[in-house]
Amino acid sequence: MFQYIVNKIFYGFLTLFGVVTVIFLLFNILPGDPARMMLDQREDTEQLQNIRKKYGFDKPVFTQYLYYLNDVSPLSFHSKNTDDYTFLLEGKYNAYPLFSIGNTELVVKTPYLRQSFQKNGKNVSEVIKETLPNTAILAVVAITIALILGIILGVFSALFKDTFFDRIIAVISTLGMSVPSFFSAILFAWLFGFVLHKYTSLEMTGSLYEVDDFGEGMHIQWKNLILPAIVLGIRPLAVVIQLMRNSLLETLSQDYIRTAKAKGLTMYQVIKKHALKNSLNPVITAISGWFASMLAGAVFVEYIFNWNGLGKEIVNSLNTLDLPVIMGAVLVVATLFIIINIIVDILYSWLDPRIRLQ
Repeated sequence: MFQYIVNKIFYGFLTLFGVVTVIFLLFNILPGDPARMMLDQREDTEQLQNIRKKYGFDKPVFTQYLYYLNDVSPLSFHSKNTDDYTFLLEGKYNAYPLFSIGNTELVVKTPYLRQSFQKNGKNVSEVIKETLPNTAILAVVAITIALILGIILGVFSALFKDTFFDRIIAVISTLGMSVPSFFSAILFAWLFGFVLHKYTSLEMTGSLYEVDDFGEGMHIQWKNLILPAIVLGIRPLAVVIQLMRNSLLETLSQDYIRTAKAKGLTMYQVIKKHALKNSLNPVITAISGWFASMLAGAVFVEYIFNWNGLGKEIVNSLNTLDLPVIMGAVLVVATLFIIINIIVDILYSWLDPRIRLQ
């Protein structure tokens, strides 16, 4: 099992390397001058040259690519020459030097995602720290709703197979998968935040933290979480229901389930002690993928509900061509996706002992 996890981590790093390469090449073939984007309308020739030199924009694309790899890598090389881009500037890199080789030193550092073009030189890592927790909270609540309701409805759908109840759940699941998230977001915001506002007390838009009416500071507004979490959880809910139903039906047809029934166990005991745990593998697989994709797929939901998360920040950055923020956000989401998949593989061995034996 340990060797399997090590292999997964290794291939995860290879995948991450591929993601870094793709996003760098993708955003560096776009038209436009990054130095001009940073200076906006205030540029002159001397300022443009200084910016290009400071951020390495005056170098060939391949050299810029190596600079970017060096920046995002936790183990990186830095020049002792103050004029070089890779100079270990205090305040730019949060690093711990290991050893020096001539004019170059090897350091361990937190990945440097560079600075925003549009936020007055604000570090991308700070932008992500401010927005990612809001998206993570939204995704966790949405996936929790989908998981709890999905397992319950999936179990009942399997127990009442081919009944009216089963067909109703199937119709609801189909609708949940068919309706796009942005349409569901608009519909829910209009219906529950506007038409039924006096009954629900919910707002059409709002974020987790809001300034109070007296301007005395930020406070948590939990009710703003309800609508976007439900909308974001609709599609994974539909998937979990169908996966749980089909997996449980397959499990209930196994020989060991028949043996358990023959011993006199009730259906509740059979499901609780034997069938449910062994039916969760496909559900966990789906949930892991959906949770990781939610961190990126919440873009439209966050934008429509004005939820100050990473998805909304990505939309704003795309509108302003703030490339470092977009690249940093994609890299963070890809890293989380890989980590979640490794954790899920470990969960497999707990859910199904047969995987450990293999």
